[in-house]
Amino acid sequence: MRHGSIPGARGRVRPLTLFGDPVLHTPCAEVTDFGPELSRLVEDLFATMYAARGVGLAANQVGESLRVFVYDCPDDEDVRHLGHVVNPRLVTADGVVIRGPEGCLSLPGLEAGTERHDHAVVEGFTMTGEPVTIHGTGFFARCLQHECDHLDGKVYADRVEGWRHRRLMRKVSRASWHRPG
Repeated sequence: MRHGSIPGARGRVRPLTLFGDPVLHTPCAEVTDFGPELSRLVEDLFATMYAARGVGLAANQVGESLRVFVYDCPDDEDVRHLGHVVNPRLVTADGVVIRGPEGCLSLPGLEAGTERHDHAVVEGFTMTGEPVTIHGTGFFARCLQHECDHLDGKVYADRVEGWRHRRLMRKVSRASWHRPG
């Protein structure tokens, strides 16, 4: 029997911020208040991520420009990693660089070959202010790097180059959710 609550069970699903919104290209602010509003945000992030069938979600993807993200992501050995990080800092991204398919809930239905390291370490805090260090390999390392990028004002499309970038931007321009600026 499971003790405690399921992440997101008390949260509300929020609308996703889509590619083109300036909040996705603006670095997020550090969290300074570790109170009930932060707990609600984390719950909402989990609820929204699960509703959208994602493996990670950053606060700016629901319009909150704060350094927080949640994840429920497997690694390459299919080990599940579940949690959240407040004020994360990517302290290590190393190992082999792998170009793999990467998508994003803010660019729904699209993906592109994106280069990421196969090992990452993120340091930060829990929503109660406890220090946390997260080690990721494989797909989970990709997720950690992707979510840290969001909080720094970047999306994976910013890392895609050449013909892959041009192809992705053509797909964005034809996407049903795209609103030309």
